[in-house]
Amino acid sequence: MSGELPISSVANGGAERLSAAAMGIVKNIFTWWEGSTFGTWLNTVRHGTRVGEDSQGNVYYEGGKDPNGLTRRWVIYNGANDASRVPSEWHGWLHHSIDGPPESNLPPPRIWEAEFTPNLTGTPKAYRPSGAIEAGGRRQMATGDYEAWTPDA
Repeated sequence: MSGELPISSVANGGAERLSAAAMGIVKNIFTWWEGSTFGTWLNTVRHGTRVGEDSQGNVYYEGGKDPNGLTRRWVIYNGANDASRVPSEWHGWLHHSIDGPPESNLPPPRIWEAEFTPNLTGTPKAYRPSGAIEAGGRRQMATGDYEAWTPDA
């Protein structure tokens, strides 16, 4: 039985097996960092209307009203839940800066606009200044305009 994880059963004192698919469902109910939770999925199925999808595969929905009378809007991420993965045009839509989907409510991108880049913090591609431990821990010597603090000074 590949793909199954053993878990103990108190009822019969023996070892029962829970399939990887069932474990995935249980994990989905209680975790939020690897996709939408069961509650978000259920709300999306029951009340959500798909509005669009961005270049990264994130899907945007709206439905219902919040306490202020605004339409609720949300995103189901394609991959890890990281708000920095929402492109600026969709960020504007999520926060009601524009009414309709960005494709029909924004001018075409300008030639000088840069493509979206993800937040690289915590990855091997993150910026490391010369004095960072990950970059070797060495930095340039202080110049003559620096004087270390001493308690007697």
